[in-house]
Amino acid sequence: MTYCVGVLVQDGLVVIADTRTNAGLDNISTYRKLHLFSNPGERVLTIASAGNLSVSQAVVSMLHEGVENEDTGESETIMQAPTMFKAAQLVGRAIRRVRSIDGPGLEEADLRFDVSLLFGGQIKGEKMRLYMVYSAGNFIECSRDAPFLQIGEHKYGKPILDRAVSHGTALYDALKIALISMDSTMRSNLSVGLPIDIALLRRDALATELVHRIEAGEPYFHDLRERWSTALRAAHMAIPTPPYGRLPAGRAPQRNGF
Repeated sequence: MTYCVGVLVQDGLVVIADTRTNAGLDNISTYRKLHLFSNPGERVLTIASAGNLSVSQAVVSMLHEGVENEDTGESETIMQAPTMFKAAQLVGRAIRRVRSIDGPGLEEADLRFDVSLLFGGQIKGEKMRLYMVYSAGNFIECSRDAPFLQIGEHKYGKPILDRAVSHGTALYDALKIALISMDSTMRSNLSVGLPIDIALLRRDALATELVHRIEAGEPYFHDLRERWSTALRAAHMAIPTPPYGRLPAGRAPQRNGF
């Protein structure tokens, strides 16, 4: 299991991904799941992956080396895609191509073809976009009304994003909220863990503004985790106690239809 989140706000795009892979209690490893494709000044693209590691690595490698276009017979790489939509279609074609090669073998071994990707970035002359690409190769796009997408173990971090992120959120605030959602996921699921990879792309810069890996013991992330825990405890203590407890003697409880 893994957790990746992309947040697309007015100022740009934040993508973060954990690095833990788990093939059993005694086989836990670290692998990069956040990948960058960049030609500064012309395009900057990022992919975060969840699911079967061999499948996601094959897809990323194919996007580097080229995917055959069934109409022209030519090989196309993600660095050649003319638009973000065409690039997302290419990612989908790469997934379907890997399925055609590896799917039968996985099925024989009783293994599921399982991959999902967050694909985002910007190509010169286009707006910045963020997509979620499914294992069938189809995809959906992030919108102003729903400015984030998640893959992997997403349920623990989603409530934080739902409450705190909007299209107008400042870029580094979006990064902070995404890291809080990652911390909440790590607290609730041991299959998601450090290190955490970060990519931050500012709109129209056509280059990465920040590429960073958070290792265990990093002071800022440790402080963020402690401050968030303290803030949650203070918030719930500040809310009045529910008035549903023991009633004074002789007073009958209200049934309210029960």
